[in-house]
Amino acid sequence: MADKYVIGNWKSNKGREDAQDWFARFAELYRPADGLQVIVAPSFICLLSLSEYVQALGLENVSLAAQDVSPFPKGSYTGAVAADMIRDMVEYVIIGHSERRRYFHETSQDAANKMAETVDAGLKPIVCIDQPYAMSQLTALNDIDCEEMLIAYGPVDAKTARVPEQPERVAEAVKFISQIQRKRPVVYGGSLMPDNVEDYLTLPQLSGLFVGQSSLDPGTFAEICNKVGASMGSSG
Repeated sequence: MADKYVIGNWKSNKGREDAQDWFARFAELYRPADGLQVIVAPSFICLLSLSEYVQALGLENVSLAAQDVSPFPKGSYTGAVAADMIRDMVEYVIIGHSERRRYFHETSQDAANKMAETVDAGLKPIVCIDQPYAMSQLTALNDIDCEEMLIAYGPVDAKTARVPEQPERVAEAVKFISQIQRKRPVVYGGSLMPDNVEDYLTLPQLSGLFVGQSSLDPGTFAEICNKVGASMGSSG
């Protein structure tokens, strides 16, 4: 059975103490399942302490991700965090999130540069794709050689209006992405909550969920993870 992924993106929330409290509570509620990979993306300021804390908790199949990375290597780039600087703290890096494109005016070429830096550092990219720009965003990835890339699809409307996209439309988008980037796991993100995630778990070619607001509460996020694990049919 192919792995399933649940990715939690905290965005610009939680300091170090709140982050550790979140993981302590999540550890009490989370039920690991064979093949379920849970990835949590806290803020940069939490990465060092959480990388040590999560390891001490011994959570099965739980990894950390950075929410962004510099498109440049280490050097004279004030304010930037290079991929090589976080390689011992995280396994994944989120690249090209729609909020980075919207508020920070990042382009598909910026995302491609960040991809290259991420891969060169030995980290795994989670590349965000949205409509109606999916084709140009996907094409920008063609020159990147990385077998462990994840693609996160999320329609802009679902993120801004807090209304999840209909499962049928998600299935169509995932099929389209899979035709261009074959054999890449594709996850869906957009206003996901425990009471609607099951609508997406049976979609063909969908490999998991990308959770924003609902990941801020450890109980809610654990419930989503546990539902995905239960849908896989075998618990660890």
